Amino acid sequence: MRRPRILAATGAVALAAMTLGATPATRATAATAPRSTAAGTTPGSFAVLAERTADVDRVVRGLRAEGATVLTVNRAIGLVTVRSARADFARTARGLDGVRGAARDGVVGRSPDARVGRDAGPTRDVRPNRDDVLRENQAAARPVAARTTNRTTVARPPGGGSTSSDPLDAKLWGMDMIHAEAAHAIELGDPRVRVGVMDTGVDGRHPDLAENFDRRLSRNFTTDIPAVDGPCESTSCKDPVDRDDNGHGTHVAGTIGASLNGFGLSGVAPRVDLVNVRAGQDSGFFFLGPTANALTYSGDAGLDVVNMSFYVDPWLYSCEGGAPEDSPEQAAEQDLVIETMQRALAYAHGKGVTLVGALGNNHEDLAAPRTDTSSPDYPGGTEHPRTIDNATCWDLPVEGPYVIGVSSLGPSGRKSDFSNHTTDLASDEIELSAPGGWFRDGLGTPTYRTNGNQILSTAPLHVLRSEGQVDAGGNVTPLGQSFGTTRQCGTVDGVSVCGYYQYLQGTSMAAPHAAGVAALAVSAHGQRIGRLGFGLAPARVRGILLDSATDHACPVGGVQSYADVGRDAEFTATCTGTAAFNGFYGAGIVDALGAVTG
Repeated sequence: MRRPRILAATGAVALAAMTLGATPATRATAATAPRSTAAGTTPGSFAVLAERTADVDRVVRGLRAEGATVLTVNRAIGLVTVRSARADFARTARGLDGVRGAARDGVVGRSPDARVGRDAGPTRDVRPNRDDVLRENQAAARPVAARTTNRTTVARPPGGGSTSSDPLDAKLWGMDMIHAEAAHAIELGDPRVRVGVMDTGVDGRHPDLAENFDRRLSRNFTTDIPAVDGPCESTSCKDPVDRDDNGHGTHVAGTIGASLNGFGLSGVAPRVDLVNVRAGQDSGFFFLGPTANALTYSGDAGLDVVNMSFYVDPWLYSCEGGAPEDSPEQAAEQDLVIETMQRALAYAHGKGVTLVGALGNNHEDLAAPRTDTSSPDYPGGTEHPRTIDNATCWDLPVEGPYVIGVSSLGPSGRKSDFSNHTTDLASDEIELSAPGGWFRDGLGTPTYRTNGNQILSTAPLHVLRSEGQVDAGGNVTPLGQSFGTTRQCGTVDGVSVCGYYQYLQGTSMAAPHAAGVAALAVSAHGQRIGRLGFGLAPARVRGILLDSATDHACPVGGVQSYADVGRDAEFTATCTGTAAFNGFYGAGIVDALGAVTG
């Protein structure tokens, strides 16, 4: 469980008078991140990439000969993680025969859920490059096995449609925007379709997720680290596969595939198989080893779609050869991140995984990035201004190969003020847009600056309790009420249960809408592969999503200012392109009905 912390967002505005426990991380703080004067000055774990996958065994022998303890070996991409007491071990490893690169296996990504004060500017997302989830509110100061169903219970036959809805579905304006209800009359999702939630974990016991949660295939690739995550909950420091001590991953999972069971709310694809492929720490950090291992496992396990709402830390942008201001050791670390992530993404794609990523919450033109002042964000105190050259710097994973980048929209259909965009339409940085929430939407109407402008989804009870949003008796507190946190109790399969739901906003919330639609597309158009398999090639899925998306033109004049909702000129964004494809909306707003019928 993460230790309590005071969260601050860009603009140095903290959440008023509160210390929150178990809140999604925005950036490492003095309370959570180990301090050192420079990256790589303390002993720890290291990632080592072989020149070729065939070189792995030779590399492992060399690492052991140098006294390292081997932790994991990923033969699919040639990645070895080790532990060494020598602070300079990465340099030693790079000198071994068969090694392509080596670096400290520090934070390489984080989950994007940030609780920020009402006047705070959005931070970057879990993906966090994408994925830092933002919270503003006025009250807070190809298959390798038979495609069988592995859920705890499955009460309904696969496939088919329904016109029913769950009690909280009326609050899901995002589902209306993507025409989910109309799509559900045709296709609810096939249990043989497996969707990976690569995040901070999934609360597999939540009454809206338990039916679809695949405990057998789920994996946790992380180990809790007390220095950043707080005290371990178990002696092994390895959380069970059905636990999420952050809340971000559970929120994402609910949007993708919360069950249509007459209780709580339903997801975009309410009958698909949900698989936790956890790569994020409790604190929201994403380390290189777990992230790469989760990607290759997703391919080997036959997952059809994987949602990635995070970005690779400690570098907001990983640059080939480093940025001009970076040290040689920092440059080597970035080269390793780029090469490893490209290999892992390509491997998963080659195994039939459709990859969906959040575009980021830095209100940035990805074609012309601003100076990066936040990296490296781990260890704390090592960040420095960095000049970012778009030709050699990568925002990972969303700018990696085969990833479908998704921007965020508010209820009005306008680009969320925090969402990244691009003015380079040939860059493949953005493919689609989707509802991700925007607290400041609805100017001039009663909905302006209300929680309902954000995205409501599933939340773990123990996380809400640790944040003070729910009391020991299970009741939503005044703090939780101010955030719009909701409790619903009822009966599921004859058992009395209570479920909890929270509002968040960010491109982390937009990406799972698109991932859910991708799962519906596979369900509706998937084909039997060989004697046992079922699926749809990622290129086909991508084509269906882009071709069926609802066109949306740039704002009149091509420039969107957010001064009317209190944002400064840095948030002003230029939209280029046509209604068919532009830098705000990509090929358009993802459309569930079009994806299942087109």
